[in-house]
Amino acid sequence: MDSIGRYLRRTREARAMSVEEVSRATRIPVISIERIEADHFDDLPGEVFVRGFLKAYARAVGLAMDDVLARYTASRRVALVTPMPISAPARRSQGKRFGVAIAFVLLLILFTLALSIVLRPRGHDMPPELASRDVAPSGISHLT
Repeated sequence: MDSIGRYLRRTREARAMSVEEVSRATRIPVISIERIEADHFDDLPGEVFVRGFLKAYARAVGLAMDDVLARYTASRRVALVTPMPISAPARRSQGKRFGVAIAFVLLLILFTLALSIVLRPRGHDMPPELASRDVAPSGISHLT
């Protein structure tokens, strides 16, 4: 079974159509048609555009749109199943360590702030009536 690009190119050539004619009929840029026929779908703008281009191309050369989309989907299903790189978890663990370090620093700052509020000297918090009294060294106040 041909790839989707070869299938479309073969059909276009069987209809004696040039790439430029298909481009004019579909309003798809020539470079995009060449990429479709070369099966370079990753070089096209995006999945939605690729599917729209394939529908327009199929319509222009007289193919069933559903058949073309089914062939494309079948060809991409194999291409999209690629193994994940081994280095990805290492990056994630480094990022996790960085996040833990930031959380630790923030907690340390909050703890220091709370401690400074709790241990703040209370002499300034006394009402003016009590703060103006003379206090004897023994802790007994004298009234004058």
